[in-house]
Amino acid sequence: PIGLTVAGGFYTPQGQFTWTYLTGLFEDAVIVQGLVNSLAIAVCTTIVCLVIALPLALLAARCDFPGKTFLGGLVLVPLILPPFVGAIGLRSLLGRFGALNSLLAATGILDPAEPGPDWMGAGFWAVIVMEALHLYPILYLNVSAALANLDPTLEEAAACAGAGRLRRFWRITLPLAVPGIFAGATIVFIWSFTELGTPLMFDYYTVTPVQIFWGVLEVDHNPRPYALVVVMLAVALGLYLVAKAVLGRRSAAIATRGSIAAAPHRLGGLSAAVPMIAFAGVSLVAMLPHLGVVLNSLSVDGTWYRSVLPAQWTWSHYATAASHDLSIHSIGNSLLYASLAMVLCVAVGLAIAYLTVRVKVAGGVVLDTLAMLPLAVPGLVVAFGYVAMTLRWPLSPSGPLADLLSVVGPDPNPVPLLVIAYAVRRLPYVVRSAVAGLQQTPIELEEAALNLGASRAATMGRIILPLIMANLLAGAMLAFSFSMLEVSDSMILAQKQEHYPITKAIYVLFSRLGDGPSLASAIGVWAMVLLAVTLVGASSLMGRRLGAIFRV
Repeated sequence: PIGLTVAGGFYTPQGQFTWTYLTGLFEDAVIVQGLVNSLAIAVCTTIVCLVIALPLALLAARCDFPGKTFLGGLVLVPLILPPFVGAIGLRSLLGRFGALNSLLAATGILDPAEPGPDWMGAGFWAVIVMEALHLYPILYLNVSAALANLDPTLEEAAACAGAGRLRRFWRITLPLAVPGIFAGATIVFIWSFTELGTPLMFDYYTVTPVQIFWGVLEVDHNPRPYALVVVMLAVALGLYLVAKAVLGRRSAAIATRGSIAAAPHRLGGLSAAVPMIAFAGVSLVAMLPHLGVVLNSLSVDGTWYRSVLPAQWTWSHYATAASHDLSIHSIGNSLLYASLAMVLCVAVGLAIAYLTVRVKVAGGVVLDTLAMLPLAVPGLVVAFGYVAMTLRWPLSPSGPLADLLSVVGPDPNPVPLLVIAYAVRRLPYVVRSAVAGLQQTPIELEEAALNLGASRAATMGRIILPLIMANLLAGAMLAFSFSMLEVSDSMILAQKQEHYPITKAIYVLFSRLGDGPSLASAIGVWAMVLLAVTLVGASSLMGRRLGAIFRV
């Protein structure tokens, strides 16, 4: 699908190569401004996520405090709500007539007769806040796994040599954690650079993904959307390769690890309050959009206006949503699609990471870059590319494989494409996590096993997998969560109601007049509860097995 899209940016309908489509983009000031805005959003979102995630990961790796397992799972909760749904709640809380301004008016800080300030700004900062609150767990997961894999004797040696805490952090801890930081930051940057749903919900249209979205409507006769995708792809991959060249070479493999894992410092009394407040505070702020969605689902239509809380409450939206044909069936579809995609991601992602890090096959850099490629292309365009594939022989309606994969037509079968699309889109998460784990795992352990007669399969199962399990779990959780909440592929590929995933059902119900937003919020709450139980339960289970979440 990406090949079809890229070819459309360079070739005329008659098959002639041309640069005209690309050069014409940079003559349009609106297109250029959209690219600048997208880059600014990506940079700011990545910085905010790093500021949030790095201190939390350090506290989790270095300290043991009451409620650590629960709070560690709580900070992952933002993963359970797609930003385009969270925007519904955030607008109700921070809009001109939202809950925050109503609270300030009730306390006399604002004039109740005048509209309050729009805390979401012109849309730019609203997009950054919403995306940062949704994406910081990606950095937290990767940095936590990286810190858990560090050899504590290195810091102890530095302390014996007279290095203070700050110096040890800058000279020992941070450089050794670069693989995890790089893995998470790369995902956050490219994800926010290509995000479509959040700018749309905040009516912030001067960004490249939205411009591509509008262009898809005329893609059959206008080559500009294809050329715009090529520019976005080149920028995203170029920045990724530059960062990899600068930071990737500093990814040090640790000489010893595993059997001498650092024991976290047990905190009690007032000292334990600091990490507890940090985790709880970040989680509370990050869950404000979730709170807005919940309140929307419980409010009578039109009664949450210029008030801190809805003036009238009702459970009827849940009953209506539960009786709707879309709701329960769409949740079951999403569970099936996401589970199959996660298994596929782990199998393929581990193979790619092993080939590029351990085997070092010829063209490994190209393989690693190709694995990251889906993050650099908006999901909407990738999904459209899949549609284009099904319109060409042998998948075309008259082709021999029409019944195997199809999106349009009287009897479509998009399920294999949905699973493949989810897996391909989330494959980079598993690859980056597995690569970071392998870079921090000493190859001498594998060589020793092979020298003792172990097969490659036994070495993989007894040595490699246990040592990088934290990284694989982090990547698998991300793959499952984001597959459950995938928006673009779901919107394009699922054209028939029986195939709708949960996000497509939310979008369809949101479009209903009157109670549409409330019904969409009700299903969004169900999705939040489902994935919250999944994430917190997985965190608790791994904590009992391995001693701490993402600790090997």
